[in-house]
Amino acid sequence: MEKNLLLEQKHGKSRVRVARVWRQPDGTQIFVEWTVNISLYSDCIPAYTDGDNSDIVATDSMKNTVYAKAKECLEQLSAEEFGILLGKHFTSTYPKVTSATIKIVEKPWERILINGTPHEHGFKLGTEKHTTEININKCGEVHVTSGVEGLALLKTTQSGFVGFIRDRYTLLPETKERILATEISAVWRYSKKPSCYTTAYISVRKLLVDVFFGSPHEGVYSPSVQNTLYFMAKAVLHRFPEIESIRLSMPNLHFLPVNLPNIVKFDHDVYLPTDEPHGTIEASLTRKNLSTFSKL
Repeated sequence: MEKNLLLEQKHGKSRVRVARVWRQPDGTQIFVEWTVNISLYSDCIPAYTDGDNSDIVATDSMKNTVYAKAKECLEQLSAEEFGILLGKHFTSTYPKVTSATIKIVEKPWERILINGTPHEHGFKLGTEKHTTEININKCGEVHVTSGVEGLALLKTTQSGFVGFIRDRYTLLPETKERILATEISAVWRYSKKPSCYTTAYISVRKLLVDVFFGSPHEGVYSPSVQNTLYFMAKAVLHRFPEIESIRLSMPNLHFLPVNLPNIVKFDHDVYLPTDEPHGTIEASLTRKNLSTFSKL
């Protein structure tokens, strides 16, 4: 390659869909469905400059590895643990692979209840998705992020928006009473391994929901999506010392009060739902002066 040129590259396999069933001795069956994306960073410059493929890991081999490793997992494991397993395999098996990034999205299959009793082998599709991203290098350094996508939440009161900048472009009226609705995407990064990734995911998700709504009867007032987002993020860092940072995206999905003054009077009880256009609110919260090195 020419000395005045710099080539940065990676290659991998995307949207590898795999489902795994674990059959327990008591008759209960456990089911997961994952979509796996693999990116390998490797010292294979000759493949680009000279057409020499001798250091290339075929993407078909990556796909087949996902299925083979799923079969090897004789006991239930989390998406995070499966991603770490794949990353360690690629970085330890192939000499030219220097690091790997594994992204997994878990489809939200939930065990179904029949008359309040969990079904042994029946599942229904839920809503929000569990995500994870694993970054691992040849030295064994592992960085793990987990997250949730599509967590749709709505409360019909205890929300307002006042005191914002007003100029000649502003038509939005101030209000201390409105519907607050959003579809949350959250990603958090671990500084050390939790006792159980699945339990940690469930607990973080629950805390986000609890802080958004407040207590069942009194609720909690939200003066803005920004303020609610901050308190949700802060609660996660306070509750989970193994999490070093969290990023939240909370679009403001609007429910506009209907106004038909010549026909009927409404009193904040009939709304026009609209999600286009919608407000976009994003922020991250990170602990200061925290080492991000983790070896799992």
